[in-house]
Amino acid sequence: MAHEHPDDHDHRGHSELGPMDLRVRALETILAEKGYIDPAALDVLIDTYQTRIGPRNGARVVARAWVDADYRAWLLRDATGAIASLGYQGRQGEHMQVVENTPSRHNMVVCTLCSCYPWPVLGLPPTWYKSAPYRSRAVRDPRGVLADFGVVLPPGTEIRVWDSTAELRYLVLPQRPQGTEALDEDGLAALVTRDSMIGTGLARTPTP
Repeated sequence: MAHEHPDDHDHRGHSELGPMDLRVRALETILAEKGYIDPAALDVLIDTYQTRIGPRNGARVVARAWVDADYRAWLLRDATGAIASLGYQGRQGEHMQVVENTPSRHNMVVCTLCSCYPWPVLGLPPTWYKSAPYRSRAVRDPRGVLADFGVVLPPGTEIRVWDSTAELRYLVLPQRPQGTEALDEDGLAALVTRDSMIGTGLARTPTP
């Protein structure tokens, strides 16, 4: 399965709120005024996923898999259990599958129906991941989507797109960059980006 990125799609973010964001803000205001929700509690929840979890948990999972062959095998066999062993589990991460990038295959994740996303390891989904253009294009032109993100793969590389659902969410295990033999887990985790775990990017190369 594959997905595509429209030419007018800017994955770097938007300076203005879209119609859906405006509706969410309006609904949040109404619910807060009626006392159904606590804005402060929402702020804490959002901050937890945006700044404390973010992609950091996923980066630790990837780094461990890069240095520990047994853990990598467990992760590919039973992602939910292997990820939970590091303390990363909870809502939106109950059923996980990890797919591994290789020199001949590149994996990319999308949710064509809505925006299913593995919160415990990646935090909140980026705006572009939830957008209709990304969700529709990724299934039709994954190579074009990757090019929009600055990722140009060799012509012979197979691109496989995985469609996340409420029952199963995916995490991409990116290839370990060359020249990282001397790095420990902390150093390796710093090279793992959110996009590389979605498949729309690659792990960073170490600076000299």
